[in-house]
Amino acid sequence: MTVSSASGKRRQPSLSQLRAFAAVAEHLHFRDAAAAIGMSQPALSGAVSALEEILGVTLLERTTRKVLLSPAGERLAVRAKAVLDEVGALLEEAEAVRAPFTGVLRLGVIPTVAPYLLPTVLGLVHERYPHLDLQVHEEQTASLVEGLQSGRLDLLLLAVPLGVPGVTEIPLFDEDFALVTPPDHRLGGREGIPREALRELKLLLLDEGHCLRDQALDICREAGREDAPVTTTAAGLSTLVQLVAGGLGCTLLPRTALKVETTRGSRLLTGYFADPAPSRRIAFAMRAGAARGAEYQELAAALREELRPLPVRVLDA
Repeated sequence: MTVSSASGKRRQPSLSQLRAFAAVAEHLHFRDAAAAIGMSQPALSGAVSALEEILGVTLLERTTRKVLLSPAGERLAVRAKAVLDEVGALLEEAEAVRAPFTGVLRLGVIPTVAPYLLPTVLGLVHERYPHLDLQVHEEQTASLVEGLQSGRLDLLLLAVPLGVPGVTEIPLFDEDFALVTPPDHRLGGREGIPREALRELKLLLLDEGHCLRDQALDICREAGREDAPVTTTAAGLSTLVQLVAGGLGCTLLPRTALKVETTRGSRLLTGYFADPAPSRRIAFAMRAGAARGAEYQELAAALREELRPLPVRVLDA
């Protein structure tokens, strides 16, 4: 078996051969692999055989009933997939250069932002960027950052700072937290609540992994509270508000969530903190040096203008 041409130069695998091998490695079945990539079964088999000849190794163990990866095939399948992923990324970047605000934009959003800001984001994209294929992924912060770094996501909408190397933040706005209480609570509906009041409250928080939980704990520590303020937690803000309505305690909600969450029932009151009120910052986050960075900056500028009617402090670029 040879790996060189007559001229002595090493032959190079083609993308078609790598794609065929990667499909077989994934499906372990020639018919299914051929269907997955739109290639005839004989052509797929020939492409894999040609790749084996070029590389000088056996990639597959073929039997009458099934296909198995050889030890070499298991190692090289990982490399083949990485090459194909990089080629896909190259094509995406070329598409972005040719036509801004077209193609796919995979946006990751945290759960404590998605229900309240997505109507504004989606309306903006629909009106101003009709050729942009916006795909939304709602996940917690750690998962979103992993997705951004791995290339699974393109842009994030979440609370900052992240402090993650290689990630650039584009600030959008600051918003205050409000105190949501049962109707008979002594702080219910009050203005100018001092932060120190948080020292004595029975505070209900989101589950571990939500950045809003961490922000609330930080606010409590800044107010001088040493112990953990929570005995009951919830997976989402809607459940959290229902627990408050049931008299189990109080909670902190960002201002953008108040209109949606506190109008579900009448058994809630909203109190506001004295200035400077505890707050959070919401931003876009992208990979440093992203090919579509200029588009993301333009999208941020347009979104800031759309956000001005909301109860937030829009930040300048």
